[in-house]
This record gives sequence, structure tokens and C-alpha cells, in this order.
Amino acid sequence: MLEADKRGKSALLIAPTGAGKTLAGFLPSIADLAEQPFDGMHTLYISPLKALAVDVARNLMDPISEMGLSIKVETRTGDTPSSRRQRQRFHPPNILMTTPEQLALMLSHKEAPKLFGTLKRVVLDELHALALSKRGDLLALGLARMGTLCPDLKISALSATVAKPEMLRDWIGTPKPEREVAFVTNTGGADPEVEILASDDRVPWAGHTAQYAVPELLEIIKKNGTTLLFVNTRSQAELLFQSLWELNEDGLAIALHHGSLDVEQRRKVEAAMVAGKLQAVVCTSTLDLGIDWGDVDLVVQIGAPKGSSRLLQRIGRSNHRLDEPSRALLVPANRFEVLECEAAKEAVKERAQDSEDPQDGGLDVLAQHVLGMACSAPFNAVELYEEVIRAWPYRELEWEQFERVVDFVATGGYALKAYERFARLRKTEDDTWRIVHPKIAQQYRMNVGTIVEEPMLKVRLVRARGQRRGATTGPIGRGGRVLGEIEEYFISQLSHGDTFIFGGEIVAFEAMKDNEAYVSRAVAKNPKIPSYMGGKFPLSTYLAERVRKSLATPTLWQQLPNQVSDWLRLQRDFSTLPGTDSLLVETFPKADKYFMVCYPFEGRLAHQTLGMLLTKRLERDRAKPLGFVASEYALAIWCATDIGAQFKRGRLSLDELLDEDMLGDDLENWLDESSLMRRTFRNCAIISGLIERRYPGQEKSGRQITMSSDLIYNVLYEHEPDHILVQATRRDASRGLLDIERLGACLKRIRRHIIHRDLERISPLAVPVMLEIGKVPIFGEGRESVLAEAAEDLLREASGN
Repeated sequence: MLEADKRGKSALLIAPTGAGKTLAGFLPSIADLAEQPFDGMHTLYISPLKALAVDVARNLMDPISEMGLSIKVETRTGDTPSSRRQRQRFHPPNILMTTPEQLALMLSHKEAPKLFGTLKRVVLDELHALALSKRGDLLALGLARMGTLCPDLKISALSATVAKPEMLRDWIGTPKPEREVAFVTNTGGADPEVEILASDDRVPWAGHTAQYAVPELLEIIKKNGTTLLFVNTRSQAELLFQSLWELNEDGLAIALHHGSLDVEQRRKVEAAMVAGKLQAVVCTSTLDLGIDWGDVDLVVQIGAPKGSSRLLQRIGRSNHRLDEPSRALLVPANRFEVLECEAAKEAVKERAQDSEDPQDGGLDVLAQHVLGMACSAPFNAVELYEEVIRAWPYRELEWEQFERVVDFVATGGYALKAYERFARLRKTEDDTWRIVHPKIAQQYRMNVGTIVEEPMLKVRLVRARGQRRGATTGPIGRGGRVLGEIEEYFISQLSHGDTFIFGGEIVAFEAMKDNEAYVSRAVAKNPKIPSYMGGKFPLSTYLAERVRKSLATPTLWQQLPNQVSDWLRLQRDFSTLPGTDSLLVETFPKADKYFMVCYPFEGRLAHQTLGMLLTKRLERDRAKPLGFVASEYALAIWCATDIGAQFKRGRLSLDELLDEDMLGDDLENWLDESSLMRRTFRNCAIISGLIERRYPGQEKSGRQITMSSDLIYNVLYEHEPDHILVQATRRDASRGLLDIERLGACLKRIRRHIIHRDLERISPLAVPVMLEIGKVPIFGEGRESVLAEAAEDLLREASGN
């Protein structure tokens, strides 16, 4: 890294966890600052996680202090007090640790040219986690801006898991095309040790909680020094933490960490972890990246990891040293996940990576950036365009499209021009664009960023009404401790006295006022688990291919637990198993309905889209579909007519039903009718700045935001269907919420390779997806036992017993 710096190059550093990437990334900056005093910001470090920025700052300050260097290091995240953020704009430290959102904020101030004018280097940590997302689009635009403001800028990008290194090298080279990018690698390091839990208990047929393994997990925690237990969603984290504590008779120090907890609670957990005071932490992706805790003995992945790169990243938190193997344990939550865990284990052994294909930058993100630049200073459109195309995701942006984005930011676009509230920019006589009022800049800064979560409420702990002289009504005292945030949708379904798990304890809902939910401590046997819209990972294409290969290759079954391999043999004898490039479709009667079960193994998003499109086609063919359900691995549709007989008689054709042309008019018609487009439009409208979540002194409720976005969507859809926000909405819906690209590849792969089995009864392979049908939410121990009983009944039926 020093050699690349001396030659005036930027650098992409790829090395395994524990190799010292972070300090290597900072070494040129420290060497430079050690040689001569520096006034102003020298190095900007950008992290995808707030916790990572804070952790790296702590680990950087220790060696700086030990060397006796007078280098000032500070952090700036959403958790940083506003007084410090204000001071940093005028008196920045030598090294500032921040996030993409805070960079966008700093660039929107008129002091940005002076603040960044001295900057020599940007260090991008875990770049792979940002580059292909909307946060990456925002960061790329910010880097392009700094390429203009900082004449001497060099960029260092650091990553441990990279599937496409050449793409990342181009990504960091685009803002300064005249500066060469060095490629620095270190492929050494001990191979990780990965095992799959061989449970004495029966692995469930369905579900994602892995509750069956909790007693064994507690014993594993006891035997290890420090254990990180990763789950894929915040609701899973809450449930697992509560389950562990219920059995934790020895009082082991087990903590909880996820993004909805209050910042003080998260910092408390992080500090205790650094001090070695915790036996285990149940966490989500908030601790995925880079956190340098050398004394973590074991990483446990609860549920299938969904991707090999994500698993490698999480495994790297264990034994954070290059010469010691990281240790990991995979705990499958159901029988299909056993196959996925085996595939992931093999991928880790080969150090195989998986990654999404890159796409052009989002127009909604570009609109936000254009407004941010206007908040900083009036801009010339041609000059800003030349700067924007030096951001890698926008390198192929056409001038006409950019003009439309500027017009949208200025007026709202053709269909919204008549509404004064959407006028945010005006063109001056000197051919520059400026904001129409200072409050526009204030609103921009309150709403900056690309992460659109569901509307959140603060959860405040108060005394229960019943604790005040037996009253069950009356005013609730304020001033209680804030536990964190929860989605408004979840709270809106609760009644007074309903109990749920939050922050690792059971609380009862007392009342909701403004943007706060008041709760009190409670005792309950079956508290609800908060559900969150975000945080669910799709099954990666790479692992899906390996799972299909495992199913189609009986010689690989010997490494599976007996209960899983016996299940696959039963399926082979009764029906057949899907091939690597074929699609198995089974039809059978059950009760008074007729079922069609497909096994694409392409992830829940692609399966849900396929289910919706197939249902429309079956309706058109008068097959009378009644409903469908999708899992990560399979899709089940049930009809009022004997669909299997119709396939056998030739009245219906599977090849025609599953033809690629379903992604044409059928998809367009369904999108026009669905609420999914409206929900996606709402997110794009928020990111673009058309709809603000927050105003000075107030915050909109989720209902207000939805009503506003629905009204605007109706106007645009009717009067300007090619509006840039409608374009952005269609792109996001097809890529993220529908997984159209992946579904298209699946339909192409299976063309003329569809195997149909018309059965007399349910097959063993269909048991897990059939358990998803009509599932009634049951919480606590009851859920596991009810699912187990239903599974045994279905399997007895499949076996003919």
C-alpha cells in the first residue's frame, strides 16, 4: 500500500480477514501525517456500518497513541451529537470516520469546498457491501464530487470477499480517471473450520427459528470463550435471545445487538464485547463487517446463510487473526436448509464468492444528489453532468436523461409542474440552478439517504397503569428510558395490554402518542415477536445451483444427516427428484383441492412472482386457481379443478404455462393492478426527495406518507407514465421485489426440461411447502409442536401409512 501511494496510485486491497487490511489502508495516511503536521482533513474513512466506523476509530487510535503521534481521529455517524457534527464542518479532525449518508450531508453545505479541499485520501472499507446498492450509487456520486473538490485525491478500497475484483477496481478509478489504481492482494491465511450442527433432535420440516437447537446452543456457548450468534432478521434475533435466556440458569452473560435497539444499548454491548465481559452476542448484519474482536472463539450462523460471501464475512469475525483458523457452526432451521448449509460449507472450503450483477445507478438517487449539490451552491447543469458521469454507476448516463432528472428536481416534472410545492430549483440569468428557498436545504438534510425503512416509532419504557394505585386507565407518565425503535405497522395491530418481545425483554403495550409507543415490563408465556420488513436475504443463485446439484446426486447424500437422506430416498422411490437443469412439477389431490407443486430453488422473491403470474395464466385457462404459497425452495398452487388430469389430457401444457413470454404482457398487466408498484413508488419518491419523511419540528406518520405517494402515483401513472420516478419504480420492482432477471434465467434454463409427476397423494418433498399453507401465527413453544404434528401427518400420508 505504501508503494502504491509513493507512485501516486489509488489502490484496491483484497485480503482475508485478520490480514491487517484496515491498518494497511491507513498506513500511507499515518506515514504522511507523521512526517509533517497537517491542518485540516487529510483522510476520510467511509464504512457501511456505524458500528464499524466506531470500532475502527478505536483500533486506529491505539497505535497512533502508542507512537506518540499528534493525529486527531474522530467519528461522524447518525449517532454523533449534532454539536460535534456542526463543529466538524469548520474544524475537522485529520482523520474522519463516517458513512455514505454523512458524506452526502457534508457535501450539501456551502463549506464543502473548503472542508474537502485539503483531503488527500479516501479509505472505503468493505466496498463490496456498498458498491451494488443504492447506498453505493450515493457514495459513487459523492466520490465524483470529491474528485472535483480534491485535486490530490487518492482512493483506497478494502475488502475480504470480492467476486468481481476488476469491476471494483473500475469503480474506484472512475472519479479520478487520470489516476491509476494498483491491485494489492494477499491470498494467505488459515482455512476456516466450518461444521454443521448434528442435532440429536429432529430437524423441523419448515420454519426459520431453529428453536429445536436452543438447548444445544446454550451448551455450545458454555464450552467456548466468546460466541457470536448471527441470525438473518431482527425478529429472529429477539426470539433467539429470549429463548436462550429462558434456559440460561447459569446466568451466562448473553447480549443482543441489532439496528433497531437504542444507540446507547448498542454501544454498551460493543464496549462489553471489547472488554471480554460477554459470553455470547445474538446479532444481525449490524456486526457482519470488519468488527475487530480478536477473542471471538466461535461464530454460529442460525438458519441458512443465503450466500457464500456473506457466510465468509461472518465467519471472519471468529479468531480475527491471519494465522489461526476461523471457527463456525451452521445451524439449519429446516430440512431444506440442511442442503443449503452443506452447499455453503463446500463453497467456503473452495473460498467461492457470489455476487449480484451490477446495474446502472438509480435515477431517484441521482435526483437526491442533484438537490444536494444545489443546496451546497448554484450549479451549471453541463458541468454537473460531466461530474456525475465520473461516478461508476452513472458512467453511461445520457445527457437527455440527466436533463429530465434536473427538470424533475426543479419542478416535479411535466405532470406536477402546476403544483407549487414541488418547485425546488429555479434557473437564474447566469444559467445556473439554485434552490428556491433556504428551507429546501433544511428539508434535504433531514431526509438524506437511500435506506427507506418502514415508518418507525420510538419504544419508551414506562410504568404500567396498574402499578399506580390499581388504575387501568388514566394518563401515562413520560420520561421513561427509550429501548429503541419498532415498525409502526406492528404497533398498529396491538391492543392495550398485548405483550411482545423487544430489546431482549417482555413488554406490554400501554399506548401510542405522537411518534412514540409506551410499554411497560410484563410477564407472559406467549409474547408476540415484532416483525420487520427489512433484513431478509434472498437465496443466492450460486448456492441455489449447488442445492439442485446435491438433490440430483445421490452419492452426495451420505454426508447428510440420516433423517434428511432418508427423506430424499423416500422422495426418489415415491416420485422423483429435480435435476440440476430441469424443473419437477408434481400434481396431487388433497382434501377437496388439487395441488401443483414446483421446485425451482430460485428464492422466495422469484417464486412469489412466478406464483402470481402462473395464477393469472391458470385463471385465463379456466383451471380455477384458489391460491398459492412460496418458500425459498418451492411453490405450491391449489385449484378447484383437477389440474393434474388437465396436464395429462393435454388441455393444459406445462411448457406453454411456464414459457418465458409470461414476463411480457402478463407481468405488465399484473404490475399495473398490484399494490407492489405503489409501495415501490413510495420508496423511490422518498429517496428522490419528492416526499419528505421529516419536516423541521415534525415527522410524518406512515399513513400520511402512503396517502401522499399514492395520490402522486395516480397522477403520474395517468398523465406521465414515462416519468423518471415511474421508470425508477419499475426498475426497482423488477430487480428487488420481484427478481425478474433471476426468474427469466430460470424459465430459460428449464425450457423443454419440465418433468411432470401426477401423484395419488402428497409427495415427501412437498411436505415443507405444504406446511406454509394457511399457517396461523402461533408463538412460543406451541408453534414448533403444531408444525411438527402437521409435518408427521403429511409424511404419513406421503408414505401411504
